[in-house]
Amino acid sequence: MTPYKSNRGARNDPVSLHSMTPRLRAILAGWLLLGGCSRSGADVRNSKGAEEAGTAPTQAATGGRVGVATAGPIVPVSSGSSTPQAHSKCPRTGLWAPCSVESRLTRAGFVVRRTSGSPKRAGFSVTPQLYALGKSRLEVFIYPSERAANADVSGIDTLSAAPRGAANPWGMTPTFVRSANLLAVFLTDNPTYAERLTLALTAGAPQP
Repeated sequence: MTPYKSNRGARNDPVSLHSMTPRLRAILAGWLLLGGCSRSGADVRNSKGAEEAGTAPTQAATGGRVGVATAGPIVPVSSGSSTPQAHSKCPRTGLWAPCSVESRLTRAGFVVRRTSGSPKRAGFSVTPQLYALGKSRLEVFIYPSERAANADVSGIDTLSAAPRGAANPWGMTPTFVRSANLLAVFLTDNPTYAERLTLALTAGAPQP
């Protein structure tokens, strides 16, 4: 009779790639390759989704993983006194000033840009401040008081924004706006812009 041998306490030899059959090694290598491809595909999809949402992928500080940095709002920057710092210093006197006009138009959705030139317009006793609002043009006449503005309006044909009886000098039908100590002539072929600008200015100057 063969003596009984106990296997208690015996250890199995560790399994290595060398001890596997070629078939098992091929199967294991396929699993590893499939797992790597799945992770790579997920990273590509996350990166593509971030780009379509308007964000940019960035490398995280640790681990080299891909994170998403949300882009901040795009704020149009205008020249002159129409910057946010200038708006905060604009006096609220109940009368219009160039800075309050620019602030109001910016909040109404216009990109406001000052342009050079100070043409003298017939029928207006003050020289205008010129602005470009996209492809449209705006001339703003700011008077020292509402009474002074009314004195000019009394002699102006508001349909042509010119002295009564005179020909239209603007080359197109103007939009004439009157608000407190402000008169404005807006030259645009976009009726929606004309209405938006009129509503913005006729709402009144910033009050104290």
